[in-house]
Amino acid sequence: MIPQLLAQAKGSMFDSSFLLWIAGIFAIMYFFIIRPQQKQAKDQQALLGALKKGDDVVTTSGILGKVFAVADKVITLEIANGVKIRILKASIQGKVTLTEEAPKSDEAAKKEEK
Repeated sequence: MIPQLLAQAKGSMFDSSFLLWIAGIFAIMYFFIIRPQQKQAKDQQALLGALKKGDDVVTTSGILGKVFAVADKVITLEIANGVKIRILKASIQGKVTLTEEAPKSDEAAKKEEK
């Protein structure tokens, strides 16, 4: 009878340690994978909600522009003087600080090389 009780006790200790092991792995996955993704998604939604006319942004495809108009799901970006494109609001990756550089002509580039 005593050996049976010891066998049952060892079996239950194995089960509880196994459950603790699984709970520990889940906690690690939550804090290192799930929680940061939720925070990033929350920050992205806050960014999209705060967009206004005149903000400099970059899209997920790398297009830089200035917000010209904001609608419910569509944003109009001005990517050059007088050149406007309409994109989905969800394709905005983030805000940037743009510094305007005038494109150099071929002659000016050749002079700088010499």
